[in-house]
Amino acid sequence: MSLVHSSAGEVLEPILERYSRNPRHLMQILRETQERLDFIPAWAVDHLAEALALARTQVQAVIDFYAFFYGSPRGKYRVLFSDNVTDRMQGNTALLSRMLSKFGLAQGQVSGDGLVSIDTTSCTGMCDQGPALLVNSYPVTRLSSQRIDQICELIKGRTPLEEWPAEFFRVEDNIRYKGVLLSTEMVNGQALKRAVELGPQGMLAEMKVSNFRGRGGAGFTTGVKWEACRNASGETRYVICNADEGEPGTFKDRVLLASFSERVFEGMTIAGYVIGASKGLVYLRAEYRYMLEKLQAALEARRKANLLGKDILGQKGFDFDIEIHLGAGAYVCGEETALIESLEGKPGRPRIRPPFPVTHGYLGKPTVVNNVETLAKASLIAQNGGAWYRGLGTKLSTGTKLLSISGDCDRPGIYEYPFGVRIAQILEDCGARNAMAVQVGGAAGTCLAQHEFGRKIAFEDVSTSGALMVFGNNRDMFEVARNFMHFFKHESCGFCTPCRVGTTLMCNILDKIANGKGTAYEMNELSRLHQLLSTASHCGLGQSAGRPVNDTLQKFRPSYDRRLSQKDFEPAFDLDAALAPAREITERDDADAHLGTDL
Repeated sequence: MSLVHSSAGEVLEPILERYSRNPRHLMQILRETQERLDFIPAWAVDHLAEALALARTQVQAVIDFYAFFYGSPRGKYRVLFSDNVTDRMQGNTALLSRMLSKFGLAQGQVSGDGLVSIDTTSCTGMCDQGPALLVNSYPVTRLSSQRIDQICELIKGRTPLEEWPAEFFRVEDNIRYKGVLLSTEMVNGQALKRAVELGPQGMLAEMKVSNFRGRGGAGFTTGVKWEACRNASGETRYVICNADEGEPGTFKDRVLLASFSERVFEGMTIAGYVIGASKGLVYLRAEYRYMLEKLQAALEARRKANLLGKDILGQKGFDFDIEIHLGAGAYVCGEETALIESLEGKPGRPRIRPPFPVTHGYLGKPTVVNNVETLAKASLIAQNGGAWYRGLGTKLSTGTKLLSISGDCDRPGIYEYPFGVRIAQILEDCGARNAMAVQVGGAAGTCLAQHEFGRKIAFEDVSTSGALMVFGNNRDMFEVARNFMHFFKHESCGFCTPCRVGTTLMCNILDKIANGKGTAYEMNELSRLHQLLSTASHCGLGQSAGRPVNDTLQKFRPSYDRRLSQKDFEPAFDLDAALAPAREITERDDADAHLGTDL
């Protein structure tokens, strides 16, 4: 037997057996393979394809799609700096340069001895305690020059992560303002017992009475979604918890999973009871890998308490269990059909709808997909009743909303308000004294200027998935929009042309303006491309990608105008400069070897 085949058997076979050689678990098999080998070599791809009865191209396509899968060696210490706009505001660029300099590396480069690689990634969900980075999937928060120097010394000394100072990895909840979810005491199983007393139809009725709308951003009524799934044809149903919290500036789900996971799991179990599902799946974003073991331990404790598994709470036939699946770095998987594709072991590209997941979801079966906050709130409704919950918030937006607040404020963190709270009140509470703009809902959300701070957080006014980034009067909103646009370009799945090409064109135009070569022509092109993206893109990513540019163009036009040249049009590409290597090769630099200015 060759060395390659020997390695394959030793490393891969136990992983394959653990997942029953089921190709729908390809993502988890690849993740564990990479955790063992630091990357996924070609021989592993060959072995997995054969063992799972997949074409090699199918396995390779999954590796290529996700940012956190590597087909070539990375450093033993894989450092990824969070590059969200709030990290930049807190100085991450200088800290990244400092670390690169200490190792003599370029960004993305692996050191010659294979010890370290240093690069950037999108938002890591640590906006309230940045700048932050991930090292081998573990977050290091509150970076400073001193902490960077310490990290460099630890890496150079090949110190195992478990021997690094514990405070490096401290992730705080930073709960600043508690509403009913964060302040209500919960006894494990209490809400579930109440749901069982009501029965599936009675619990569904409570959800509908509450007029509770999902907290993922779209705001679809949760009781109606559960009812549609319950009434769909077929015997097998699924509940999916969307914990792929990838929207820049959002970290509320991180806190719920870290400190309120029992509420989330109880909400999933209640949803399973109502719709008649026996399996729940948590799709946990790759950046939250560090939580995995703790969450699995919580699930095991619930099984021992008869809150998961067979005949839950002694109810014959009430069978429900939960699996946790990790993503691998793809913002688009926050879209529910892309998430389902990923759970099935495929690249996370959004599906064409209809059909919708409530009738044709995971493995083609009726599926409810709710986000972390939605499921936690469902347990609260079971515990206290739909009428009680409906009494909170506004008529069209009942209950409370968790907000992840970051940026230019004294007290970043988690705030829970009843719907209807004004932006001005939030800014006062978080200590944002000189706010010029607020980005509500993350990069894909709405940018509000000072004259709009009287508006309210509610589905009927300013809707949000939970992010609220504050920008002080010293910030450049052009650069904010440019950062968001590069994020969308990087995260486009490439499925549809409007998004794939449109985000690239918008980035190119913004870069051209930043380089002092923009004109009124480029401004008109940005508006045209935003219109194209919003109307022709396949999914929500592309449809909302141009929004930060469009909003800042309308509300902060001077930040664009001061960068514009006075000409009607100026090409971004300098053809004469591009021909310099040819002139050098031919040893010509006379006038005839240059392009005329009229060209």
